[in-house]
Amino acid sequence: MRVGIYGKEISQEHRPFAEELFECLKRSGCDLVAYTRFVERNADKWSDDNFDGTFNDHFDMMRKKVDVLISLGGDGTMLDSTMLVVNSGVPIMGVNFGRLGFLANNAREDVSRAIKQLTSREYECEPRSVIRLESQRDLFEGMNFALNEMTVSRKDTTAMITIHVYLKNELLNTYWADGLIISTPTGSTGYSLSCGGPIIMPGSQNFVLTPIAPHNLTVRPFVLSDQSELRIRVEGRSSEHLVSLDSRVRSITSEDELVVKRANFDIQLVRFNGQNFSETLRNKLMWGIDKRN
Repeated sequence: MRVGIYGKEISQEHRPFAEELFECLKRSGCDLVAYTRFVERNADKWSDDNFDGTFNDHFDMMRKKVDVLISLGGDGTMLDSTMLVVNSGVPIMGVNFGRLGFLANNAREDVSRAIKQLTSREYECEPRSVIRLESQRDLFEGMNFALNEMTVSRKDTTAMITIHVYLKNELLNTYWADGLIISTPTGSTGYSLSCGGPIIMPGSQNFVLTPIAPHNLTVRPFVLSDQSELRIRVEGRSSEHLVSLDSRVRSITSEDELVVKRANFDIQLVRFNGQNFSETLRNKLMWGIDKRN
């Protein structure tokens, strides 16, 4: 098995867990190829002998024929790793060196167990739907998709913006708000949740439209089929606004029309036996935790 390693700078606190992961993979006979910037950022922590090669981008990783990509960090790092996988079908396994760890739900303390299951192929690939953004300008240099959400928001102003949303060429709603989040089921536990959106089970084939601080208090999060095509225009006092795909942000103007739909590919996440979404909710959101129980 050829394993790709992706991450950012590893702290001294997490260094032993990373080294244990490399050792477990090597003992299992895996070839390790690492993201070049990951190697450069951690050059002072371990020898390059841990790796059998490096890769620079998606195309380079595909040429190296990586079977699975391991993301070391939090959920943000895992979202960034999708830029390397894109539509290749290579599954991503997240090891949580961060805080919450909804996506990177393998604890750092369980590295040995996780690698044993991975190399024994005792896992399933769980498909997660992806949002695609289309616009007249190539805002994201071809990487116009997001695993969690697409967001439009204000820029250079504290004033509200006006967001016109059309569904099937008919006006769905005009939002007077700080912004609007369109999330996948995967993203429903992220930014959308913090703005009052519902939690949606993965695989539900839905989008969630969640306004950010809407001025009209009757406006609530809205769930619709991810087979829908949404068209969006933004107006405001400022000449520019922001659009983001997960953590990547670009500027747009009121002249830009955004089209949002489901992408024609999914991102595959590694899920081991015994792991499920309900358990993740209980562990990460502490559902059912009560001192009276």
